[in-house]
Amino acid sequence: MTANATLDFDLLARLADAPGPVGREDGIRDVVRDELPPVDAVRTDAMGNVVATAEGDATPGYEVLVAAHMDEIGLVVSDVDDEGFLSVEPLGGWNPDALRGHPVTVHADDGEYDAVVGVTAAHTAAEAAPDEWTLDDAHVFTGLDSAAAAETFRVGDVVTFDADLREIGRCVAGSSLDDRAGVYVLVEAARRADPDVTVHYAATVQEEVGLRGAAALGVDVDPDLAVAIDGTLEQSYPGVDPADAMSKLGDGVGVKRKDASVVPTPAVVERLESLAEERGIDFQREVARNIGTDAGALQNAGGARPVGALSVPVRYHHSAVETADARDVEAAVDLLTAFLDTEDGEGYAPS
Repeated sequence: MTANATLDFDLLARLADAPGPVGREDGIRDVVRDELPPVDAVRTDAMGNVVATAEGDATPGYEVLVAAHMDEIGLVVSDVDDEGFLSVEPLGGWNPDALRGHPVTVHADDGEYDAVVGVTAAHTAAEAAPDEWTLDDAHVFTGLDSAAAAETFRVGDVVTFDADLREIGRCVAGSSLDDRAGVYVLVEAARRADPDVTVHYAATVQEEVGLRGAAALGVDVDPDLAVAIDGTLEQSYPGVDPADAMSKLGDGVGVKRKDASVVPTPAVVERLESLAEERGIDFQREVARNIGTDAGALQNAGGARPVGALSVPVRYHHSAVETADARDVEAAVDLLTAFLDTEDGEGYAPS
């Protein structure tokens, strides 16, 4: 059974399973460059952002930037102790509970090493577990003896979840759908759209530590309009107040109204929603808190510009089982493609 008849699961899996923790996005960057369609120019800037530019003919001088971040949360080795255990510090926002008892991959100078983060056995958990487990309590075990571990691993090596993308019913689940689902939307829109305007398709870096790649990109590229695609919180599951759900799996692409980093330009929001209604694309209005997106950095980096933001609802954020409904992913592709195909550069200036 496939999650969705139109979803290219193999492409999404290549994007989701490629390593790319904050500041070490080389693996996913190579995949993005390979999967982007032929365009007029592709470049990588000093921070590691990938920008593919498709020149428009009908509206000369007008440029649109579409951005999705390709970095994922990770860990960085802060110490290799005398027993060969690795201590770690966070790269991005972590719920430590998501890490306990999970397989991970350590990315060392000479290759990748399978490892695990231990968990206290159930037989002794009641008396042995601390009241509040933090990343300070996390120690990565690689199976190497102390001498081999000291020779193999260094402070600064990075660690990622070991969790390949899988299909579960109508959904897909893996460790980096925030925001590889957004990168998938960007790549698919680049393949499908035939815009009249110039479009820069950008896969950005270091979003998880403060929208840094987008901020730098917004200075280097000077678009007339920017749209970001990212994952948003989906919490419609047992134990969460329905008022805190923010979005819902299967209800369509999120059209952002607000988050902690941005209030999108009303005219852009209205056009996205009107276009979705005209085309019969499922969408949901999104008001989010405690999260940000590249649109926040792009809105004023290098000067003011109109922005919009599309979201893929992702359940179990920042874990090895981030889950998205394939229908929502495809709705995001459809809406972004339609938006680019009909963009003419009119109507975004405040009255």
